[in-house]
Amino acid sequence: MWEQIRSNRRRSVVLVGLMAVLLVSLGFAIGEAAMPGAGPLGLAIAAGVWVVMSLVAYFQGDNILLSVSGAQEIAKSDHPQLFNVVEEMQIASGIGKTPRIFVMNDMALNAFAAGRDPNRAAVAVTAGLLGKLNRDELQGVIAHEMSHVLNRDVLFMTMAGVMLGSIVMISEIFLRGLWYSGAGGRRYGRSDRGGGNAAAIMMVVAIVLAILTPVLAQLIYFGVSRRREYLADANAAVLTRYPEGLASALQAISMDDAVLASANKATAPMFIANPFNKASRSVFGLTSTHPPIEERIRVLRSMGGNVSFQAYDAAWRQAHGAQRGVMPTSTFNGDKSVPARAAGSEQPRGGRQQMREAGDLLRKVNQFVFLPCVCGLKVKLPPELKQDTVACPRCGRTLSVPQAGIAAAAQAGDMLNELGPQPPTAAAPGVRMATLRQPVETSGRTVVMAAPLRVARPTCQTWATVKCTCGQPIQLSPGLMSPTLTCPACGRTIHIEDPQ
Repeated sequence: MWEQIRSNRRRSVVLVGLMAVLLVSLGFAIGEAAMPGAGPLGLAIAAGVWVVMSLVAYFQGDNILLSVSGAQEIAKSDHPQLFNVVEEMQIASGIGKTPRIFVMNDMALNAFAAGRDPNRAAVAVTAGLLGKLNRDELQGVIAHEMSHVLNRDVLFMTMAGVMLGSIVMISEIFLRGLWYSGAGGRRYGRSDRGGGNAAAIMMVVAIVLAILTPVLAQLIYFGVSRRREYLADANAAVLTRYPEGLASALQAISMDDAVLASANKATAPMFIANPFNKASRSVFGLTSTHPPIEERIRVLRSMGGNVSFQAYDAAWRQAHGAQRGVMPTSTFNGDKSVPARAAGSEQPRGGRQQMREAGDLLRKVNQFVFLPCVCGLKVKLPPELKQDTVACPRCGRTLSVPQAGIAAAAQAGDMLNELGPQPPTAAAPGVRMATLRQPVETSGRTVVMAAPLRVARPTCQTWATVKCTCGQPIQLSPGLMSPTLTCPACGRTIHIEDPQ
């Protein structure tokens, strides 16, 4: 694994250096075209633009990317399964710190990773991905994104993207300025024929470079992105020991026609799959941001019963009919083949309850307030609601709207962590809700808190399992003496009643 990381770093230096040559060449040519002898000045300006943008990308690139993508950070209580999967892959990959977890307000199926190093990493998934993939498939996607973090792909793609952006910006400024200035034709018509001809030649060279350099830089950027997707797929198969999980997830993504609204050409290579619609996905063209997704699926499903980097490389060579594989040979140092694990006992993807949970999570990140009725239904209140009361759609009971809580939720996202857990549609056996959530004062403002629950303990002689209304199972030992417990998932206080 570390050999692969070092190999990636060496390749990154070469490719970034190649893009830097394109950038400074463009700056020099534009400087000479603007004024004979000003080439070094143009070079310095181009390099200065890149340095400033690179510093911004290095220190704030992850936050910018997450903000542009509309991703919002969530807490563990918002989606425990997603946090559990991320923590599993963090341990398997050997990363010392669990990445921050974000959700994008979009029902398209996609995900990406951000951050300059494993200690400042973030993983973002769409709500659609959570609603339509089962746990094995979600694990494959998260493993793929964690592989990008582990291999330092995220930093390289961010820096390469910034360099591409600098080249495109300088080219656009030059060409637009040339257009509005009338190409400076009168300037080259002076009597000094030799100087005029030389300046005209430099102008032509600058125009050609301004047109071709962004194209060449983009081809380098996209080409590197495609190669790294193969490496991340291989690493994900090794981390999960279940290649079919990622293959099945990619198949579901390929069948999804939704377009990720927040994606653009600069951020597209960061995602696990091309975020644009199928009509714009070039399968064989050099401008494709990702390898053909059908090809990635075929390679993963050709690995057989044993999982290793060599097995993936052999499957890739077989799929492409190539003598040389896609994996660096240094990757095979210390590579061990392990049997592929069996599929998890998960429900089929996209179940009704799973989609409901994804929808609720989407409402949470959009500052909805969840008001439970005694009949067990959760009434979702949008932050712009102005009514004082609402009627429960199930039982017709009139519920008081916590206006202060809604106002606070509309003003700050941190209100979500203060609203308490979400009860299911029916109470768990042995659990009865005491009252509806009651308004309480917290830090000078009224927020809605969940009322404590009372659990009837089946027996004191053996271990017993009860469930919180958030669905979290809680184990009660025979020696438990405390009359109250706190749910580890949602933080609700649970009162334990001894059996009669």
